[in-house]
Amino acid sequence: MLQTEELLNEIISLPLDIRVQFIDRLLNSIQPINEEIDKLWADEAEIRIKEIKSKKINTVSGEEVFSKIYKRLNS
Repeated sequence: MLQTEELLNEIISLPLDIRVQFIDRLLNSIQPINEEIDKLWADEAEIRIKEIKSKKINTVSGEEVFSKIYKRLNS
C-alpha cells in the first residue's frame, strides 16, 4: 500500500477531469447523496431565481457582502 504522501502525489499528477471524479467519489463516500435534499435545494434555487428575475427581492454584490463582514470583524 502506498504511503499517504505518495498517494496524494499520484492523485495530484492525474488530469483535472480524473481528479474531479476522484474528489466527487471521495466526498460521496463521506456524505452520500441524498436525492430528496438535492431536490429541495434545486426547488429553492428555482424559487430564488424567479424572485431575482421578477425584482421581488434585491440582490447584494459579493463585494459588498464581504466588505461588510470585513468591517464587522475589524471593528
